[in-house]
Amino acid sequence: MQVHLVDGTYELYRQHFGEVRRRGEAGPRSATVGVLSSTLQLIEDGATHVGVATDHVIESFRNGLWAGYKTSEGMEPVLLEQIPVLADALRAMGVAVWPMVEHEADDGLASAARAAADDRSVHKVLLLTPDKDLAQCVRGRRVVQVDRRSSSVTDEEGVVAKFGVGPASIPDWLALVGDSSDGFPGVAGWGAKSASAVLARYGSIEAIPADPAVWAADGVAVRGAQRLAEALERQRGDAALFKTLATLVDDLDVGTVQDWRWQGPDPSFEQVAASLGAPRLWERAIVAV
Repeated sequence: MQVHLVDGTYELYRQHFGEVRRRGEAGPRSATVGVLSSTLQLIEDGATHVGVATDHVIESFRNGLWAGYKTSEGMEPVLLEQIPVLADALRAMGVAVWPMVEHEADDGLASAARAAADDRSVHKVLLLTPDKDLAQCVRGRRVVQVDRRSSSVTDEEGVVAKFGVGPASIPDWLALVGDSSDGFPGVAGWGAKSASAVLARYGSIEAIPADPAVWAADGVAVRGAQRLAEALERQRGDAALFKTLATLVDDLDVGTVQDWRWQGPDPSFEQVAASLGAPRLWERAIVAV
């Protein structure tokens, strides 16, 4: 059995801006219709167990930990308005949906990926998002990321090739380098190459020795080692906080894999599709059952 886990918030953005590129503008519900259509396409192509996580609100518990963490400020109103519409429409279409309030969509996906990986009936989990945060959930070739734009698949070897570290070290890598999309800066002076080189040897921020001479003795060759070590020592507290921000919560209640089996749309979906100006979605859903 394969499980398909969709980042609904990312898909909403992707559909909206894809429409803008194609037509110059996007309608008030066109992104929702696009996500419904692309999710239905997964089912038409053979997906049986599908779950979608969405950011019901953009803010999360992480905003209480770091004042600069991402918010809904600056997000286009047309997208904000569609978040609850999308969740309700997906539910009517018969798809498992996890609208996040205290947590983020990424946490919902991480929790679902863990639940699926723990289920012996599942042989593959596909995380349909290119979000680098989700790289920490990849496991061998069994839990992989799929970028639907490029049709590329990233397994554990792919994570190492891209970041220089394995999935378990992704929160540490993000903590050192920073994540502008999430709103935290990382540790001063640290970049992708230096973080990869040091973490490839030590695995976690906590295990990085304070003395850069030890780095050299351990075979870690990195430019400006003294400066990097001093910056990390000054910002150990910040680094620990940034790691917390980057670490996804994977124990939320998302049900079981069997709860995610698509068994067709609810009768209400006919009216939902019509209200979105896309009655064809209802016809497709009925045929796909």
